[in-house]
Amino acid sequence: MEKMNFFNIVGDSMSLSEVVEGVYAFVNAKPQRKYKIIVGTDSAARSETNFVTAVTVWRVGNGGIHFWTRSKTTKCHDMRDRIYRETIHSITLAQELRGRLQERLGHEFFWDDQIHIDVGENGPTKDFIETVVGMVKGYGFDALIKPNSFGASVVADRHT
Repeated sequence: MEKMNFFNIVGDSMSLSEVVEGVYAFVNAKPQRKYKIIVGTDSAARSETNFVTAVTVWRVGNGGIHFWTRSKTTKCHDMRDRIYRETIHSITLAQELRGRLQERLGHEFFWDDQIHIDVGENGPTKDFIETVVGMVKGYGFDALIKPNSFGASVVADRHT
């Protein structure tokens, strides 16, 4: 995970440890506020697929920050394969981030941690909702789908 290359909104390259420090600084600036940590992945349907996973830290009612990473290009066999891989990318990063943030911020710091999935009731991805939501919930995260999954469908999408 540490070898992953992340970027902030201005394009600075960062390690995962630096992302954790960025989240820490953002939360520590106003620790009394409520935060949501959101992880979402998006990809473009092409012959070879890049997956972009975004970490959004939302200070509820008062803005937020985000970081993103792009994985190696892979070949996906079909839409189901692509959606499942997006979900796995999000779960994997969210698990690592959850552990690191608990170490850095302490176990008394609680937040709503969500995984936003780029599927919705309308369109061809509706057949995958039950499976991917189950995957996310099985790892102890809240799962949001379109139209509420802005972490994947807006934040990550802007970098695909």
